[in-house]
Parts: sequence; structure tokens; C-alpha cells
Amino acid sequence: MMIPGMGGPGGEMDFDMQGMLEKLLPRQVSRRAVTVAEAREVLFEQECDKLIDEDKGNGEAVALAEESGVIFLDEVDKVVASDGGKGNDVSRQGVQRDLLPIVEGTTVQTRYGYVRTDHILFVAAGAFHTTRPSDLMPELQGRFPIRVELQDLTQADFVRILKEPRGSLTKQYAALMATEGVTLEFVDSGVQRLAEIAYRVNEQTENIGARRLHTDMERLLDTISFEAADHSGQSYQINAGYVDEHLGALVEDEDLRRYIL
Repeated sequence: MMIPGMGGPGGEMDFDMQGMLEKLLPRQVSRRAVTVAEAREVLFEQECDKLIDEDKGNGEAVALAEESGVIFLDEVDKVVASDGGKGNDVSRQGVQRDLLPIVEGTTVQTRYGYVRTDHILFVAAGAFHTTRPSDLMPELQGRFPIRVELQDLTQADFVRILKEPRGSLTKQYAALMATEGVTLEFVDSGVQRLAEIAYRVNEQTENIGARRLHTDMERLLDTISFEAADHSGQSYQINAGYVDEHLGALVEDEDLRRYIL
């Protein structure tokens, strides 16, 4: 920054604010012993960081966000006000009024600069089982013109969820038990039976979707989980018989199913 009326020809003086702050507030330095190979990697990363133009990178990031950005608003049903508009409903209406200009198009200040939301795609989702999308503010409804209803998960969907994802529940539990030296093997019959139970419970009680698999798996493997430290080196095969043995009675008992599954 330039301070008029002080020093130098023309009455101006160069003032390095950043340098002064670094002297007043020196950076904390930690020392550690490393090998020459490790030191070369550290020095290489430091020199690479110096070559990066942060201002240019931030500018490109802001431009990409403005032109190709997608913002997903989940659980938008939580801001829907019920009839009456009292108590918490007043604050929910306030959240809708705050969202409206952002969705409609405005300028938002961020740590990387000002971002315009005019061309950003907003996608909203919510479980409107107790409320309706039409309960939103009319102005906010007009900003989400396309309405899509999702279908319930089928038994085949549950099977795919248990088997196909890279971080599926079956693979997670197998890896978790492997840390205790216990081997878990999920055979197809066990996965099919587990998917069938999750589908049935969702139909007969509250439909919570794939979250049902979390409670089912936890209840199915709780004995193995608690006793894993004492059974290191053993293997367990999760088949249809094992699933029926640990979940069959609970599925048939209406009262227990409400609270456990």
C-alpha cells in the first residue's frame, strides 16, 4: 500500500503490510529429522507450491462454479411450515425466504471471491410424507419446476446394494472382522435372505429405504462382533440359515420388530 506524504520522491513510501505482520507474528516452525530422500520430497513440494498462482486458481474455480456448478439441497422438507405458522414454523419460513434469493440468482461472498448463482443448477430433495411440496412458498416452488417421485426399493435393489458398491456393508463388516482375525464370508443365499427381510420390514413398518440394512446387519452380526476378540482365526459363513437363526424370530414378532428392526 502507498502512504501519501511520507518519504521518497513525490512524497510516497512503499509500505509492506504483509512483511510487517510476519515480523510481528512469526510463523510457528517445527523441526524434525528426515533422511536426504525425504528432505528432497519436502523441498520439491515447497517449491511446487511457490509456482502455483493462487489468485488465478481461485478465479478459475469461481468461474467454474458460476457456469457449471450444481448445488444439491437435501431434506428441503424440513423447512416446510405446517398450517398455522407459529413457533418453529416462523423460523422455517425464514429459511425459505433466505434460500429464495440464492436460488433465484444473487451474488454470494465467499473466501475465494464473489460468486454469482444465476447459472448454478439447484436440485432439491425431501421426504414429503407428512407435508407436500405445495406447502413451500409459492416463489420457491416456481424455482423448482420439475417434480420427480422416487419408487420404493425392491428386494433386487437391496441385493445390489449389499453386493455391488465398493464400500458395501458386507465388505465393510468383513474388513472390520478381519482386524480381529475373524473371517466373514457372505454367500448368495445369505445376501438374498437379508435383502428379503429388509424389504418385508420396510413394507410392514416404516419404509426407511436402504437404512434398514444398517440395523439388520448390526443385529445379525452383534454376537460375532462382541466375541470377535475371543475367536481370532475362526471363519463364519453367513448363509440363509444363519440369517434366519438370528433375525427370523425378530421379523415374526411384531412388537420387537418395531423397536429393534
